[in-house]
Amino acid sequence: MLLTTRRLAVFAVLLLFSFTTNASAQNRMLPIPTDRMTAAQKKAAAEFEAARGALSGPWAVILRSPEMINRARSLSDYLRFNSSLPPRLSEFVILITAREWTQQYEWNAHHPLAVKGGLNPEIAKAVADGRRPEKMADDEAALYDFCIELNRNRSVSDATYARALAKFGEQGLVDAIGLSGWYTLVAMVLNTARTPLPADAVSALAPFPR
Repeated sequence: MLLTTRRLAVFAVLLLFSFTTNASAQNRMLPIPTDRMTAAQKKAAAEFEAARGALSGPWAVILRSPEMINRARSLSDYLRFNSSLPPRLSEFVILITAREWTQQYEWNAHHPLAVKGGLNPEIAKAVADGRRPEKMADDEAALYDFCIELNRNRSVSDATYARALAKFGEQGLVDAIGLSGWYTLVAMVLNTARTPLPADAVSALAPFPR
């Protein structure tokens, strides 16, 4: 058992190193140097940094469309910090979305936030493994089924909708859809740009079997 645990730990480290190294070699959209930004990009970058700090990850990519980054930040601000879902659940939605897209940067950024927000690490681990988590609270189970159906079936069954509606109300459901949709967009941006994990990354996802 100890040997198996050690092998798994070594595999996880090698996997993380492989993702980081390969992504770095393939990065298609590096951050734009300031001296190469357009006037609109400089203005958008300054406004973003004043509100949210340094441009990184998806934002460094989205800056290619300065009007988009201005509008996207407003939606992101609401969904991340002011939605009707508490952090335990909003971050859970983000982890589900990151797993569905196998988005390494997104998972690495939000896994610690989910745990800090109160999500059981074992639930996060099950999501990472592609398994339906056991021992979820009723609201977590309702949200998980809702998001999984929406991502995989492109629709939600009546039973799943009714259960989620009873837990979260219409605003909560719309906010959950918004979170899933926004972080799907973020995953699309990052996967297309092949944005690498940061050097201090501590979490990576194994690819789903195909």
